[in-house]
Amino acid sequence: MSPTPASPLHLAVALDGTGWHPASWREPVARPRDLFTAGYWADLVAEAERGLIDFVTIEDGLGPQSTHFLDPDERTDLVRGRLDAVLVASRVAPLTKHIGLVPTVVATHTEPFHISKAIATLDYVSTGRAGLRVQISARPNEAAHFGRRGIGRIEAYDSPAAQDILAELFDEAADHVEVVRRLWDSWEDDAEIRDTATGRFVDRDKLHYIDFEGRHFSVKGPSITPRPPQGQPLVTALAHQTAPYRLVARQADVGYVTPHDAEQARAIVAEIRAEQRAAGRAGDTVHIFGDLVVFLDDSPAEAQARRERLDALAGEPYTGDARIFAGTAVQLADLLEELATGGLTGFRLRPAIAGHDLPRISRDLVPELQRRGRFREAYESGTLRGLLGLARPANRYAAATA
Repeated sequence: MSPTPASPLHLAVALDGTGWHPASWREPVARPRDLFTAGYWADLVAEAERGLIDFVTIEDGLGPQSTHFLDPDERTDLVRGRLDAVLVASRVAPLTKHIGLVPTVVATHTEPFHISKAIATLDYVSTGRAGLRVQISARPNEAAHFGRRGIGRIEAYDSPAAQDILAELFDEAADHVEVVRRLWDSWEDDAEIRDTATGRFVDRDKLHYIDFEGRHFSVKGPSITPRPPQGQPLVTALAHQTAPYRLVARQADVGYVTPHDAEQARAIVAEIRAEQRAAGRAGDTVHIFGDLVVFLDDSPAEAQARRERLDALAGEPYTGDARIFAGTAVQLADLLEELATGGLTGFRLRPAIAGHDLPRISRDLVPELQRRGRFREAYESGTLRGLLGLARPANRYAAATA
């Protein structure tokens, strides 16, 4: 018997400023003067769409970027400042046709009602290609922007007190997503009648109070935005340890994880699947993507030299939560196939320099994966859920009514 062909892989690209290396803005291709323009972001997403990428994520935050885990820094030699990720996605959406758009939202200080209608609106603007990446904030300076709550200071990341604080923030994020999901369902799909003859625009019986009462939120609903085209836009989250793994298992459609080899990937996937079963979601499809920072060039020596040049400009070696790859597209394809044996269904690639490494992903890596039968030859669905093989979910309130 011939061997069973390997499953196609999913690919996402994580967009953050001029790239994930702190000194990326100093490269000739980086376009730092264009960073706060709509055209810059439209060009990046168009390049990703040219490579048939499933979706892009757009980083965001509630304070200036910092090299410190909890506090602002005073550095002026690195990119500081962002555009709003949801608004960037909404601006880019009409300029694209197929690629998914997944902006980052910070659940800790953002009301779920606002997020639900913002992402629902993005789903309408993109005709069914929206998602969100839910994130927490443990930074006291970001809490101070809002003045409504304090965040206990984390002195030692691995201490029991710190883990309690983080567990609480991730539990809150899970509730945040639950409220957002219920609000998306608070309008049934056919709630809008728009009958000029009778003068009825909406069927009030098909709008539902969600009446969410939890430790963190009390939200009545319904939303003011009709149910999104996808029913439920994509929910994603980055996870490094048990508390965020539990968030992925409870509420996400896609989780991003940071294994450094296939064995570690296998252990992480097993933990998330166990948490899925505990959450009663064993039958749900939850994709688990591996995150990698990538330097892609024609030879390993060129990629390594570029990495070292950027490190010298930054004044220190670049390290991060994810594995850093420096090499060729063929070598990266080999690595992705190896990591996929650990149970990963896709990858979110972080271009070290967006202007250099994103085109290398779309024009070098993607054709290499296509040659191996591991990536699509064309977009096969008009919605982001469809690209990921996720069914459009039934409305929970319509089912209850019926």
